[in-house]
Amino acid sequence: MTEESKAAVQDPEVKVEAGDSYDVLHAKSDLFYDLYDRKSELKQQTHYCPGCGHGVAHKLIAEALQELGVQDNTIFVSPVGCSVFAYYYFDVGNVQVPHGRAPASATAIKRACPGKIVISYQGDGDLAAIGTAEIVHAANRGEKISVFFVNNAIYGMTGGQMAPTTLVGEKSTTSPWGRRPANEGFPLHMSELLATLEAPVYIERVALCDNKNVMKARRAVKKALELQRDGAGFTFVEILSPCPTIWGKDPVEARRWISEAMVPTFPLNVFRDRKPEMPVNNAPPQRSVTDVLEIGEAALGKQETVNHAHRFKNFSVKIAGFGGQGVLLLGQLLTEMGMREGLEVSWLPSYGPEMRSGSAHCHVCLSKERIGTPLISHPDALVAMNEISLRKFASQVKSGGLVLYNQESLPLDFIVPAGVRVICIPASQMADKLGSTKVTNIILMGALLEETECLAPGTAMGVIQDKVKKVALLETNRKALAAGRHFIDEHAHEEALSQPDGFAE
Repeated sequence: MTEESKAAVQDPEVKVEAGDSYDVLHAKSDLFYDLYDRKSELKQQTHYCPGCGHGVAHKLIAEALQELGVQDNTIFVSPVGCSVFAYYYFDVGNVQVPHGRAPASATAIKRACPGKIVISYQGDGDLAAIGTAEIVHAANRGEKISVFFVNNAIYGMTGGQMAPTTLVGEKSTTSPWGRRPANEGFPLHMSELLATLEAPVYIERVALCDNKNVMKARRAVKKALELQRDGAGFTFVEILSPCPTIWGKDPVEARRWISEAMVPTFPLNVFRDRKPEMPVNNAPPQRSVTDVLEIGEAALGKQETVNHAHRFKNFSVKIAGFGGQGVLLLGQLLTEMGMREGLEVSWLPSYGPEMRSGSAHCHVCLSKERIGTPLISHPDALVAMNEISLRKFASQVKSGGLVLYNQESLPLDFIVPAGVRVICIPASQMADKLGSTKVTNIILMGALLEETECLAPGTAMGVIQDKVKKVALLETNRKALAAGRHFIDEHAHEEALSQPDGFAE
């Protein structure tokens, strides 16, 4: 092979003289997994239809990442749509997000990991319909992410409904008479729309309709990633892509339709290629987590020295009850206590729209190691503040785990899960005697700390002192915390006395 031929393989713009010959090698990028484990019987192939543009777009992105040498420094944000399984294919960091939320999630990832290459990959329904607000505001803020927008002018995954980019006159399952501007509106031109904003650095529309345009798309994809690597702002590449199955065309005809029908509606162009003038010294102040939460050295100085030996690698608690019972607050208090004791923590709330009486629960994880997920399927402990929560969540508690139930006794028909210890504590009645039902959750917290020794009571009182400003209420909370601990001490003593000789320690 001549040097010119070798160059032609690497750069399609290099001309090859007649008579030259070379082998064209079609290979899968090393950035893809060797096998795709989505289905055990189809590990050699993707789930895309023959002629689908997603496979080509994937290849262009993979090759660009490989050439830039950033595979191990890339986080790929997958959407909902035909490309929902991209994380089975790209051997990079992967995050799967809800429909339309890729730019919002990519924003959080990039801000948390500014040195990473963050890619948001979306289709027309995902980006231009449910995700319109997210993409517009991410672009307007100039988030330093690269967005690849695959526009095939139809909802492909869900059966061919009209998309925001469906062409005028085109029929779909939701526009059987064809798209009519007077009824369904005109197609959205996302590149042009985003180009009206000040912050984006690079916006280009390309097409996967023939080899020449595929190579132009390749250069656009690489440029967007290079700009991000070099610290530029928001980059956006719109890719006009074939969808033969839903369009009802064969792959060759589908590619031709892009150039004949889509390109006249969505002209190929570079809509933005400049770095905007950003105000000097306008970056937000960078503050540490401890400063933001006001638990820096000043706050820690108020606490007694914690000599609490955590005897666990990780400890999880589910707290459940009605809205208004302090369910979420109890979780927040435990989480802040864990931070003050140097643990990794997470708090995941769940609640209905009602301000009062609606169901509410939260998950709290305390760990000596990094926490993989805030979601708890089988907690070590459950704090059930009402009967509904007891019946709903007790069966999820691990064998050997604990349930604290806010009543004097269990319901008569309740069956205690095997291997689970249940302690009934009339916290609401105890709080009434202290003069405020608001401290029911603090009584239960005191009981939880005394029974499990997951955190130090001194830390709990330090957190309460920082949260409660009224002296009278602070004293009530102190008494509530002590009451919960005292109840457990008495309860454990009574249990020990009730055991046969030789059983209790």
